[in-house]
Amino acid sequence: MLEAVSKTDIIYPSSDGEPVAETYIHLYAILTTLEVLKQYLSGQQATVLANQFMYYSQGLPRMRVAPDVMVIFNVEPGGRDNYKIWEEKEVPQVIFEMTSPGTKNQDQEFKKTLYEQLGVKEYWLFDPKGEWISEKLIGYRLRNNIYEIIEDNISEPLQLQLTVEGQLIGFYRNDTGDKLLIPEELAAALQQKETELQQKETELQKEKQKLSDVESMLEKYRQQFGDLPE
Repeated sequence: MLEAVSKTDIIYPSSDGEPVAETYIHLYAILTTLEVLKQYLSGQQATVLANQFMYYSQGLPRMRVAPDVMVIFNVEPGGRDNYKIWEEKEVPQVIFEMTSPGTKNQDQEFKKTLYEQLGVKEYWLFDPKGEWISEKLIGYRLRNNIYEIIEDNISEPLQLQLTVEGQLIGFYRNDTGDKLLIPEELAAALQQKETELQQKETELQKEKQKLSDVESMLEKYRQQFGDLPE
């Protein structure tokens, strides 16, 4: 007699062995977006996941999708092997897909419809090569359960302005206008700060040497002529 399989016995794979992205350009856009948003949301009750299975129907492991980048609020920070909506009890607020002609139909039809039905507030398509989206970036926001195009390229959940910067998405804070630096820019900014600190240290050492020289001259004066008159 066969025993019934319980929901806890069902396996939800974390990988299908498929490549993360079609090209290096798409992979770079995914990883850069992931790192920028992780830094931005650091310290908040939120997580940013990239190319990981999101399961949306308990007991049905084939009901899954792997968004290129997804942002989920009101959950524990940190990574996961996969994301199960019924366990976390939160649907992603923002999803990014780095699209291409090869994924165009799936991104525009299946995924767009699925994310709409799941209640994903914003869905962004980024075509880093500009192969089928002439402006490269297009966003959709959920209004009355239907996606409408975002005209101003502002993400409401993230409170960020999105721009196209070559083959990457640029992110700018709504409150200050400051850009969220990508890893290379962060490294360059850190190097610049280290250089400035070294320059200040060098200047400080020069000033200390000048002071030491003056004190030495005064000491020689005292030895030769006595204390200076008051």
